[in-house]
Amino acid sequence: MIEFKNVTKKFGDFTAVNNISFKVEPSSIYGLIGYNGAGKTTLLKTAAGIYRAEEGSVEMDGQNTFDNPHIRKDMFYIPDDLYFPMNSSIKSMAKFYSGYYPNFSMKTLENLAEVFSLDTKKKIRGFSKGMQRQTEIILALASRPRFMLLDETFDGLDPQKKEITKKLFVEYVAETECSLIISSHNLPELSDLCDNVGLINGKNLTMDCSVYDISSNYSKVRLIFSRDITEADFKDISYKSLEIDGKVATVIFDKDNKEEKAKLNALLPIAIDEYQLTMEEVFLNEMEDKKYDVTKIFEK
Repeated sequence: MIEFKNVTKKFGDFTAVNNISFKVEPSSIYGLIGYNGAGKTTLLKTAAGIYRAEEGSVEMDGQNTFDNPHIRKDMFYIPDDLYFPMNSSIKSMAKFYSGYYPNFSMKTLENLAEVFSLDTKKKIRGFSKGMQRQTEIILALASRPRFMLLDETFDGLDPQKKEITKKLFVEYVAETECSLIISSHNLPELSDLCDNVGLINGKNLTMDCSVYDISSNYSKVRLIFSRDITEADFKDISYKSLEIDGKVATVIFDKDNKEEKAKLNALLPIAIDEYQLTMEEVFLNEMEDKKYDVTKIFEK
């Protein structure tokens, strides 16, 4: 298990992540979502033992990950910015990793290289960005770690390779009981992969729940009226968000709020429909973002 305990990381006077706590159980894939610059990379580097937290700690199987070589032999971190030594090949990198990871499997490496159609003898720096990403993925899986930390791992992969990679992650986690964290600013990439998701927003973890709970705890109600309406019509209703366009209103609730939904009928709409939010809609509503009138941006 990976456990974040009240983790705060600072760089001088700047706080990158603040008081973050969550757990990743064995045989689980945890999706870490947030805009670019939200603190995902900082959090993963802290988990990998690269950064020391100013407050709190990250533990794997109860051991602090910072400056802990014993844990690192069971952990593989794939950063967003990949680096490979000059003139290195998949074969030479495999030899290097096999001397560090006790469970490294050359057979697995060969099988994965065949799946991705990668030549293990060619120089990695001559590969495309996507092929370099694939190289690091197969090295990670061949190392057979118990903990995997992946930062923007699908960046640069074409749709086919993304689907192959997702299937490999799911199979690996099921087989080995690995605890896997994968970060992304692209929610659709993770929506069909993860068991649980967390949202970093404003340096804090503002959501931490199962994928099932996200879709079941939020709902969207669309109402059509015979008259124009305003926000004042909804002043007695507690809602997550409200959008009005003439005679049409869209109301989002973040709980199974039957009492509040019942109040909508008292507004006498001519039509009312209820939908479950997609994961992407939930996260967009949770994000703190400025509202812009885009029609006025380019006015002279």
